[in-house]
Amino acid sequence: MHEDVKQRMVEAGKILEQAGQGDWTRGHISVRVPDAPDRFYMKASKIGLEEITPDNLITVGLDGEKVAGDLGRHNEVYIHSEVLRARPDVNAVVHTHAPYAVSFSALGKPLQAIGHAGSIFSEGLPVFSQTTELITTAERGRAVAATLGGHGAMLLQNHGIVTAAASIEQAIYLALSLETACMMQLWVEAAGGAKALGKPEDVKAKRRHMFREEMFKATFAYLVRRLKRG
Repeated sequence: MHEDVKQRMVEAGKILEQAGQGDWTRGHISVRVPDAPDRFYMKASKIGLEEITPDNLITVGLDGEKVAGDLGRHNEVYIHSEVLRARPDVNAVVHTHAPYAVSFSALGKPLQAIGHAGSIFSEGLPVFSQTTELITTAERGRAVAATLGGHGAMLLQNHGIVTAAASIEQAIYLALSLETACMMQLWVEAAGGAKALGKPEDVKAKRRHMFREEMFKATFAYLVRRLKRG
């Protein structure tokens, strides 16, 4: 089970980098250790998302301190430790500096359900605006977790995104979908803003279709196949 989790993290890192969310060495992925819920595997600092291997992952406790691994931990470890501490339903956390999402956050506008991806977040997308600095303390991590609440994704204003889910497949699905939704709205805003949006009942129906476990798993499996094709 541990090796399977680590392999999913390797694949997830490559998927995020391929999707343009790498930002050199600055993105992070974490997943709870299967038989130790107070610990989590995390990408190490100073390596790119696409450079993750089972051997260079580190293990971290919910206090944010590294307990195993040869490489260093990210100074924003508290995004992961505090979200995982606050949300026992969450097993995987992703934080990236997704460029369209960062750009969209500067507009100070709510995300609209312009396309399929936007409908996924139609029940609310929290925005953490307490600071635009890095989340380098447990106190800031707790504030991020409080803003996230029970949601699966959020924006960090002028900073990036956080997704939190029961599985790495779902966390990646949310990260990619949020970036797509922000990209679409930026295009529409550049053209003068949305003039036609779906009816609320249509948006809800679309969200039910898009937000399903089989969708998360099928999408992740496709993205892994695409990686192997090169």
